[in-house]
Amino acid sequence: MYNLVLKDLKLGVNPWFFILPLILGGLMLIPGWVYFLVPLYFCFITVPNMFGGFKSQNDLIFSTMMPVTKPDIVKSRIAVIVILELMHLLIAMIFSIFTFRLYPQMTYIFFPPYMGFWGLCFIMLAVFNLIFITMYYKTAYKYGAATTASTAAAILFAGLVQWAGIQNSWMHGIFYGSGTGNAALQFSILIGGILIFAAFTLMAYRIAVRRFLKVEIL
Repeated sequence: MYNLVLKDLKLGVNPWFFILPLILGGLMLIPGWVYFLVPLYFCFITVPNMFGGFKSQNDLIFSTMMPVTKPDIVKSRIAVIVILELMHLLIAMIFSIFTFRLYPQMTYIFFPPYMGFWGLCFIMLAVFNLIFITMYYKTAYKYGAATTASTAAAILFAGLVQWAGIQNSWMHGIFYGSGTGNAALQFSILIGGILIFAAFTLMAYRIAVRRFLKVEIL
């Protein structure tokens, strides 16, 4: 599987997608912006273009000609997705540190990028992974419908929690009010988001393997 991951990272993924997180991370420096959009650009840009590239390269046929199993093919591709997702999130988190230093008195309409917010971002990408990966591996070839459905679900999640953060006093207190100064609470939300991300991605892997084993590759 390790060699499959290297194959994707060196041959399958355009180097531009390793630079893109650095560029998009800079959007965190926009004062009071909708910061959910920063990780969402992974869904908007990276996934459709990357999987379009895999399709145009006949990567599926090439991978199945190698002495590897179908579960390893799925596992390596999910590993590549997760690596890129983590790059987007970690770089954006680093930029958010400078955001607070640049605008210490900023009044936020949308979620400020405290640790709890990043926990929500991990959950958002967990939802994306669960839908995209499981839908894609019905064929391991058609990515359009999977991308559309998973991106719509991620946007819906972001929209609902943002609305709750503005309208619900309890949520507002956690992500805007006194809860932002509670490091234990914020860290707990972040860890909870990471655990959900890991659990949903593992669930997606297991479902994808079952589906991919039924796919006949000509």
